[in-house]
Amino acid sequence: MTSAVIVDLVRTASGRGKPGGALSGVHPVNLLATTIRTLVDRNNLDPALVDDVIAGCVSQVGDQSINVARTAALVAGFPEAVPGTSIDRQCGSSQQAAHFAAQGVLAGVYDVVIACGVESMSRVPMGSSTKGGQPFAPLAERYPDGLVGQGISAEIIAGRWKLDRGQLDDFSARSHQRAAAADFTREIIPIEVTAEDGTVAQHTVDQTVRGGTTVEGLAGLKPSFYDERLAQRFPEIAWSITPGNSSPLTDGASAVLIMSEEKAAALGLRPRARFHSFAVTGSDPLLMLTGVLPATDKVLKRAGLSIADLDAYEVNEAFAPVPLIWLAEFGADPVKLNPHGGAIALGHALGGSGTRLLTTMVNYLEATGGRYGLQTMCEGGGMANATIIERI
Repeated sequence: MTSAVIVDLVRTASGRGKPGGALSGVHPVNLLATTIRTLVDRNNLDPALVDDVIAGCVSQVGDQSINVARTAALVAGFPEAVPGTSIDRQCGSSQQAAHFAAQGVLAGVYDVVIACGVESMSRVPMGSSTKGGQPFAPLAERYPDGLVGQGISAEIIAGRWKLDRGQLDDFSARSHQRAAAADFTREIIPIEVTAEDGTVAQHTVDQTVRGGTTVEGLAGLKPSFYDERLAQRFPEIAWSITPGNSSPLTDGASAVLIMSEEKAAALGLRPRARFHSFAVTGSDPLLMLTGVLPATDKVLKRAGLSIADLDAYEVNEAFAPVPLIWLAEFGADPVKLNPHGGAIALGHALGGSGTRLLTTMVNYLEATGGRYGLQTMCEGGGMANATIIERI
């Protein structure tokens, strides 16, 4: 049976996802097109060999509408025969894109495929796709007390796992410190940006990382989601979630070149890692951020591995309680958790975060000589993906 291997991975540096952010002047189609074009060019790959481009994108409206994957492939100069499709599994969209790409290789229907993702939260603000509608209204019969947003879910989780504000802020400060100390030069590709004065520059440094972040500084931030009505409904909430212990709104794109092992050999390309196991699961949509727990259980069982066998784990830092409850439930080593920092520092460009985490994890395993890495992400609506890769 063939293996699905990762030949290369790239990402943009993060930009603040608001007007004036470093990447806010770049159309998301151009952001993704530059990313996938750079990926094939630096591997001397004829894009005509790409069987499909599968892109994660959450807010598929406005500048990100009408199948951003296909549009980006055309803008990147790929032949018209190369198709593309866009995936929305909320925060895990591009991780799911990588799953579909690798599973297509394993099924024998792809030889070469690009899994990627993009989100321009400055140009297409979070929630844009729900404007003018009530997407959750039909769920009222099943959930008569009502569902809540992710920020409130983070508050509930922090309360139920008895995580105090100090623990959340300490974890968040460490995320910035680790990211500031990491070397991302192998994974970041330059994006040309034009300033208001017309000067052109290359954006190559994550704009969201603040290496000087301290627990004392974070302690001064006010809670973001306080709601008097919800305080009565959920008395366990201590209102500890702030901008400092949450992932920032971010612009960015990332991409992974995936092939069969045989195709990589035929093209003279050296695989960097192989996909070992996959899992996806649903979870309580009220506590939507807890899906990383059953997803991790599921993928470890499928892999026949334990936490002790893993050399690194990337647990998406949508909010600080998520990796902290994961760490507690699995008794994992905090040194191996998001060792180059996570989304609290590096940003969370929704549709592009899955392949961004995968990119960072492969580079970390190569730098340290590790063998196995696990990635998992919580997702809106109560879902999670989990992936185990093996460095080659």
